[in-house]
Amino acid sequence: MITIDLEGQVAVLTGGSRGIGAATVRLLAQAGARVVFTYRRDRAAAARSLAAADAAAGAPGRVAALRADAARPAAAERLVAHAVRRFGRLDIAIANAGIWNAADLPIARLDARAWRAMLAANLDSAYALARAAARQLQRQPRPRTAPRGRIVLVASTAGQRGEAWHTHYGAAKGGVIAFVRGLAPELARQGILVNCVAPGWVDTDMARPAFRRHPERVFAAIPLGRPGKPEEIASCIVFLCTPGANFMTGAVLSVNGGAVLA
Repeated sequence: MITIDLEGQVAVLTGGSRGIGAATVRLLAQAGARVVFTYRRDRAAAARSLAAADAAAGAPGRVAALRADAARPAAAERLVAHAVRRFGRLDIAIANAGIWNAADLPIARLDARAWRAMLAANLDSAYALARAAARQLQRQPRPRTAPRGRIVLVASTAGQRGEAWHTHYGAAKGGVIAFVRGLAPELARQGILVNCVAPGWVDTDMARPAFRRHPERVFAAIPLGRPGKPEEIASCIVFLCTPGANFMTGAVLSVNGGAVLA
């Protein structure tokens, strides 16, 4: 049996109140990491995520929640600073925050406001956290035998193949993938690993309206015949934070039940 041990590691994560983010916070805490996660509005959901993470860690005080708009660079800087102030350092940064709208939006009705909001929530937020994390990691001493730190960004199959009627979402997530592929070689010589997880359909609050609205479109496209579970995506994110991924940078880890073979 393989045991993931992140004892002594400090992680920050955006969008940790529900879905994939909440599952990732729990797994990080269970593995021994100290974690600070952000949420935007739902204080009750953040409290539930925090309680579940405390239970997974087996002790209170190892996880903290911070209300912030992840798309704002100042909020990302505040998140990193909070983690360093509370736990002494930074090792892992996971940009998970994002939005998606189940309603079809053809290009003729995709106005500039909707376009900018989608890119801000999904692409600007990834940039903001990556930049803040890289700046902090570059200030920290580099270990002799381990990476200086890890940055993991969450994209989507929509960024790999595009998504009709959701072109703004596909463009944002495609931007995340391109950002990873550029940032990874830039930071590699400094010992900072940058990778990406691209989930397909996942059984979360955000995706369930699409399951009800277009079940044939969703499930027919997945060879395994079902959506993923948040924990299945979270386990891949956490893997990229372990020594097992020490020789991976610039990778896009596809976790989609066979829907996109990229």
